[in-house]
Amino acid sequence: MLARLAEREHTVSDLAAPFSMSLAGASKHVRVLEQAGMVRRRIVGRTHHCRLEAARMKEARDWINRYEKFWTGRLDALEALLAGENRKPEDRKESGS
Repeated sequence: MLARLAEREHTVSDLAAPFSMSLAGASKHVRVLEQAGMVRRRIVGRTHHCRLEAARMKEARDWINRYEKFWTGRLDALEALLAGENRKPEDRKESGS
């Protein structure tokens, strides 16, 4: 849904069409995205038009990038530690570990 909204504004019906979901199900998904501030909905008669809130998407991307750097470093350290523990005892003696 977000990829489609990145292209242009869509109705909830348009968003539901490519998926095997009911209109009610699509509306629930849109509601969650609205609550997260990622989508804005405007209602014209009985038609709900949705558009992407790009600023909120940038905030989410920045948050993910910050923690990705943190976890990449931590996981790299864990990988190095585990690689050291998986060496044979005689290999550890040779390297001074």
